[in-house]
Amino acid sequence: MPVRIAMMLLASCPLLPHACGQGFNPGPAGWRPPGASSPNTATGNQNLAPAPTAAPAAPPANPLPARPTATRAPVSKGSGTLPNDHGQVWREYDISSYTLRAQNAVQPEQAIVDWILRETGYEAWHSTPVGLLSADRHKLRVYHTPQMQSVVADITDRFVNSQAENQGFGLRIITVRNPNWRARALPLMKALPVQSPGVQGWMLAKEDAALLMSELRRRTDYREHNPPHQMVRNGQNLVVSSMRDRPYTKGIIRTQQTWPGYQPELGQLEEGFNLEFSPLLSLDTKTVDAVIKLRLAQVEKMLSVKLEVPSPIAPNQRAVCQVPQMTMVQLHERFRWPTNQVLLLSTGVVATPGPKKPNLLTDALPLPLSSAAPRADALLFVEHKGPVAAAPAGGRNLPRAATRTNQTFHGRY
Repeated sequence: MPVRIAMMLLASCPLLPHACGQGFNPGPAGWRPPGASSPNTATGNQNLAPAPTAAPAAPPANPLPARPTATRAPVSKGSGTLPNDHGQVWREYDISSYTLRAQNAVQPEQAIVDWILRETGYEAWHSTPVGLLSADRHKLRVYHTPQMQSVVADITDRFVNSQAENQGFGLRIITVRNPNWRARALPLMKALPVQSPGVQGWMLAKEDAALLMSELRRRTDYREHNPPHQMVRNGQNLVVSSMRDRPYTKGIIRTQQTWPGYQPELGQLEEGFNLEFSPLLSLDTKTVDAVIKLRLAQVEKMLSVKLEVPSPIAPNQRAVCQVPQMTMVQLHERFRWPTNQVLLLSTGVVATPGPKKPNLLTDALPLPLSSAAPRADALLFVEHKGPVAAAPAGGRNLPRAATRTNQTFHGRY
């Protein structure tokens, strides 16, 4: 009796197909024994579709390229010795006798390095063969071929030469409005080759230079732009500058928080002249090499441009900016001449290197007639003055010497 009741309970339970045995068939959608075909396949029943299978993922239309990784140069310790495939040798030069004389210079040893680079070329120390050039106040250390060592030794000897330690040079920077001074001075001068376009150079005897200077002083358009007794010692640098700042409005910067919606963008220009002079006597003090670097800059006029800067309050609002019209002249060249001659350079009729002299007549004229930028023939006289007074102990009351500007590249001139 209990067994019969249990069989009746199993027969009435559709949720337990496995417990009913293989002979149990609850209906078309019920349980089927393992291995039997699907009812949908066997009978063609389309009411129940088979379970869908997952389709393979399609590749992206535009695959992103692989990001390249940065490559770095392989680094090794090397052999631990300096290469001498071209017969390079190590030399140390004592330059303390020169640096002690130039105590008022910031880095007097840098002048020796600059002249070596001018003579040998900057690339000779950064290519094949391997070379090294380093200096402090006591030693100049050089590693290069014997041929290069001979060039370095010649330059170094010219700096430490006791015969040239107190030799000095005088400079005069003058301008004359009219270049007709050449008419009378040309027979006294001998032309000197100059590479810079528009620049002329001459040599003339010291007596003729003094005569020419006295005639120029009598001219009404004569003007001198540096102290008449300005001196520079052999092997040192002199910088004479009259550069002055000139502010102007170069544009506008929009501001949404403050009225009128913009503020002027201020700029600054430098105008005037800047002269750098570096002389170096030969061992016999009969000739001199000098590097002259001159830059002239002048603002001829400011061109005004009206800019539209509308705002909700003022839709027709305008602002004015300025565009500078400038004239610039540059000279960077090396000259050689005998010490018993005077070097004279002319840059031609260019912008006046100094501020304009006040003139009661022209200053009273209307602005369009009196606002023309001044022009003049700029002249540079360089004269070897011979021995000058010895520098006092402690470096006081010295004449103005090297005023170097920081440079990271020294060209070959």
